Amino acid sequence: MADEKRVQAGQSSRTSGETLAVGDAASVPKAEDSFTPITKDLGFIPIPRRLRYDPERPVHFGLLLNATFGIASTFIVANLYYCQPLLIEYSKSFGVTYDEVSNIPTLIQAGYATGIVFISTLGDLVRRRGLLLLLVFISASLTIGLAVTNSLAAFEAICFIIGMVSVVPQILMPLAADLAPPERRASALSIVLAGLLLGVLIARVLAGIIAQFASWRVVYYMAIGVQYAVWGLLYLMLPDYPAKNAGATYFGILYSMAKFSVTEPQLIQAALINLASSACFSNFWVTLTFLLGGPPYYYSTLVIGLFGLVGMFGVAMAPLVGRVIDGLVPWFAGVVAILWLLVFQSIGVGADGINIAAVVFVCIGLDVFRQMVQVSLTSSVFGLDASARSRLNAVLLLSLFMGQVMGTSVGTQVFVKYGWRPAAALSLAWTGFMLFMMLLRGPHVKRYTWFGYEGGIEARKSKLAERERQREADAEAAVAANELGSADVEETSDSKETRGATAKSEKQAIVDEERGAAPVDSLPRAGA
Repeated sequence: MADEKRVQAGQSSRTSGETLAVGDAASVPKAEDSFTPITKDLGFIPIPRRLRYDPERPVHFGLLLNATFGIASTFIVANLYYCQPLLIEYSKSFGVTYDEVSNIPTLIQAGYATGIVFISTLGDLVRRRGLLLLLVFISASLTIGLAVTNSLAAFEAICFIIGMVSVVPQILMPLAADLAPPERRASALSIVLAGLLLGVLIARVLAGIIAQFASWRVVYYMAIGVQYAVWGLLYLMLPDYPAKNAGATYFGILYSMAKFSVTEPQLIQAALINLASSACFSNFWVTLTFLLGGPPYYYSTLVIGLFGLVGMFGVAMAPLVGRVIDGLVPWFAGVVAILWLLVFQSIGVGADGINIAAVVFVCIGLDVFRQMVQVSLTSSVFGLDASARSRLNAVLLLSLFMGQVMGTSVGTQVFVKYGWRPAAALSLAWTGFMLFMMLLRGPHVKRYTWFGYEGGIEARKSKLAERERQREADAEAAVAANELGSADVEETSDSKETRGATAKSEKQAIVDEERGAAPVDSLPRAGA
């Protein structure tokens, strides 16, 4: 009973800096004597025996499986970005104006946003292995239509649907958090996120190079093959995992997501920081094209495009970033990353338009530390409710999406009207807002505390885990002491009653003897 009370109390008083094993344990189905593993995906695709869910032998989330998640994220999210370097080729092929083909990136991103809300949240309701295989198959099959159609309207409609089903990385991230041990969760998330960022970079580079030497349709033929290969990889590597939230409904899941977005202080804090972080990222990369194409650099389109490869450094740093975050309370990792972002943004304000070395330096710094901010915030938010990670992730992604729109539109306007330095200063101001939002709410406050600090300033997870173990040991000792005290009281009471009865019996015997009567117990009984 004492253990049950402590678990219940932990749900309401959990802080952003404490270990989250209770929440994780709550999301894992308990082993039952009557457990029967599911042997087929979607009712007809056999699941390899080694990948079937067995509560007695949970899957080992190692580097190979983590890399599989990252590779799948890379080549599925690439669907959203193949079109960006190909707009001129679309215009020529379909015989339409630039204005008409400019709707294609907007439609595919709109489809992606729709999928985040209405499809990725299914991860909290159904088995994710079957859902992921279905989404990858639909995406690969629809891409055939992109490669062969001669109708712009059909091309745009297919782009919208492909955007909707390209939310595979956003289902893989919560699944990685469920499968990875708590002490490796940030590392697991950072590798999946690195795969996603690599997809953004590699899609533009591959599409541009292929279109330069062949038809734009070859890009999509390549995408078809790659996606079917991803389907095969997931089929052979992705472990089955049971559905969460038994008894929940689809509309109930959507309602709870909306409720989370206005009732969870930590989620709202993370979403606002993500909004500003994404705006800074989009502002930098969009205005970088204008900066490098004009004075004093005058670089060609090819050279400007190659600057995207500088972002590969940030991808390569993902395991190190994840390992650093795994050792720290997420709040402290986020603060450190934002402080470094302020340093790099300040360098950008001072020197981006003066020396190309400053541009490269800022590019690397922004990629690394923005990734650190996102992973630390995601890791922290996923600890709020282990059974709702897909919904929590959807809220974070919507904030990122809105930040991209804000950074692209506002940043472009500021650069065109006022120049590179005010545009860089805008990103510096947004980064200052990120730090302000982070400092409003401390690392160890209770779950539903909106502002303030409490619980000390310990930054290391290991120390917090040790503190939690000591707290549990003290609680168990207190419970044992109370139980022992109760037993002593009962024993003392029984002893007093026994001694009192004995004394009374002896006194009665003496009185009877003095009266010359036999003791009661020695009198002959009737019928004896």
